[in-house]
Amino acid sequence: MSNNLLETPIEYLKGVGPSRGQLLRKELGIHKYGDLVNFYPNRYIDRTRYYKINELQNTGTEVQIVGKIINIKTVEFAKNKKRLVASFVDETGMIELNWFQGHKWIRESLKLNEQLVIFGKCSVYGNQFSMAHPEIELLSEHEKSLRSAMQPVYPSTETLTNRGISNRAINKMMEQLFIETQALFTETFPAYLIDELKLIPKRAALFNIHFPKSADALAKAQFRLKFEELFFIQLQLITKNLIRKHKIKGHPFTKVGELFNHFYQNHLPFDLTNAQKRVIKEIRSDMGSNAQMNRLLQGDVGSGKTIVAFMSMLLAIDNGFQACLMAPTEILANQHFIGLSEFANTLNINIKILTGSTKTSERKIIHEELENGNLQILIGTHALLEDKVKFQSLGLAVIDEQHRFGVEQRSKLWKKNDIPPHVLVMTATPIPRTLAMSLYGDLDISVIDELPPGRKPIETAHRFDTNRLKVWKFLRDEIAKGRQIYIVYPLIQESEKMDYKDLMDGYESISRDFPLPQYSISILHGKMKPADKDAEMKRFSEGKTNIMVATTVIEVGVNVPNASVMIIESAERFGLSQLHQLRGRVGRGAEQSYCILMTSHKLSADSKTRMETMVQTNDGFEIAEVDLKLRGPGDLMGTQQSGVLNLQIADIVRDRDILSLARNYALKILKEDAPLQKPEHAILKMVFIELTKKKNIWNYIS
Repeated sequence: MSNNLLETPIEYLKGVGPSRGQLLRKELGIHKYGDLVNFYPNRYIDRTRYYKINELQNTGTEVQIVGKIINIKTVEFAKNKKRLVASFVDETGMIELNWFQGHKWIRESLKLNEQLVIFGKCSVYGNQFSMAHPEIELLSEHEKSLRSAMQPVYPSTETLTNRGISNRAINKMMEQLFIETQALFTETFPAYLIDELKLIPKRAALFNIHFPKSADALAKAQFRLKFEELFFIQLQLITKNLIRKHKIKGHPFTKVGELFNHFYQNHLPFDLTNAQKRVIKEIRSDMGSNAQMNRLLQGDVGSGKTIVAFMSMLLAIDNGFQACLMAPTEILANQHFIGLSEFANTLNINIKILTGSTKTSERKIIHEELENGNLQILIGTHALLEDKVKFQSLGLAVIDEQHRFGVEQRSKLWKKNDIPPHVLVMTATPIPRTLAMSLYGDLDISVIDELPPGRKPIETAHRFDTNRLKVWKFLRDEIAKGRQIYIVYPLIQESEKMDYKDLMDGYESISRDFPLPQYSISILHGKMKPADKDAEMKRFSEGKTNIMVATTVIEVGVNVPNASVMIIESAERFGLSQLHQLRGRVGRGAEQSYCILMTSHKLSADSKTRMETMVQTNDGFEIAEVDLKLRGPGDLMGTQQSGVLNLQIADIVRDRDILSLARNYALKILKEDAPLQKPEHAILKMVFIELTKKKNIWNYIS
């Protein structure tokens, strides 16, 4: 279609006008004809089927019937209250139509003994079917209108409904739009792609998404439009990645040197898993090329990401460069520092930590050693991003728990050098492949999908509160073997008082059941001073207490290998990923570990699914897939850098197969013809340029 017409402001559409136009802009973001065309229904009412009166059932669903009205009367049904009643018949029986208001106007508009189509919800009183306030249309009109098939229901807002812009009004606007534009929409795909994928043409897809004559026509339209949306997003992401590899030069780390080999041969604390070897190989090949590495490393809790990061740092140091690791919190930064210092000290590597609480005198030394190149590895928090922090030659930046850092923060690290460092982003939050392809489509992805040898999978059980005595007996047996226990209570900000009370009640009853001097208990919650928290944590990690009663503050960065049981109280109040993270606090030693989910008997369907999933699998990726289905992409990523895709029609959870297909086709086309110069790709290039002008990929990723 001539694109100019699609640019027409929406108020010029017949039946819209200035005030409605302003509402559509404000409430739905519809500014011009093109926006209205791409405003898709979110569900459909099936009006392809006509019921006979003797087929009706009392299910409360909406039905439509062809027949005629044979009489109309007014009936009193309560003191001073009347209803209008019409008898509607077809050849199989009779149904009552009722109106409780607007009698005069309705009575005048009803036509006796004419063929009509009625539509509405049926209910039963006694043994008589009735329908209140039905939609009524002459059969002859009904057959002419575009609304005779699957009827679209559009997303709406309260303001629109109150201001009289109903679903029917939007339907009318859509009809008017298709009349004015004669549905002349230009094709966006080359002919060979349409043939290969058996896609319907763009024009037919747009018509059938708004006015589908049948469920089959609708399915074809949905597939075509979903594929197109996901295809162009993938085309943009992959192109961005290719351009970056082509344009942004990286430091080529050509040699695998002394430090790397010496550490690999003599100091590895355990044999690497095949997954770790594969990932190190991928990283080596990235760093050895002339392009900047931009890789996402996913691995479940305890899968050994840190050692992979350390060996990547050794590659940088062997080639004469420095490396840094940035973590979102001081606790995590300290933990990385302690872990990596053990490795670094065996190799005489200079490693330091920089956080908000680093003393000024120490900072001065760090700044000097960074600039003169003596400091080889720097671990830290956001403090690494300060302008004062200057490296002599930063070769590798490792970023832990990426979703807590924004895009701007990552690019600040790049600007520390003329040539940007290689970037390795690590996350222990398993991101389902579908989501990763959309959110991090411009990063290459590595996955560590096996646990180190000797780790026994954690056994998970779901128990109701009524089984508590048995669970407590199990805890006494474990403590007798010298093990330690976590008992975690939920913490939800809104009901902090209640949660605190739950925790203290729990603590008191546990103290009664596990009395001194035989047992000793630590407690940890958000109201404690940092020094007290550290002291309690220290007592537990040194084995001076048997049980740690805590809120979810222990979720990140606590490592006590001797703790073998995790009890999660009111487990139904936790999300799946949180349950999985908490479970990862045990199973860090050689002993068999257990996770017990305690809940009440009253569980919603979602809670049941969550408990079953936890019991059935320890695989973080499987859990993330279920979580994505239950919660949708927005919640899963948290709000901060949520990366929810603002998609118009596709859904990355339900349409993951279409997403994979779209990505594969985008990859294939760009491999064969990256600049889209072939004549058959002219159409793709044109759409791609238009999209990049109007909607950069970052508009999709909020």
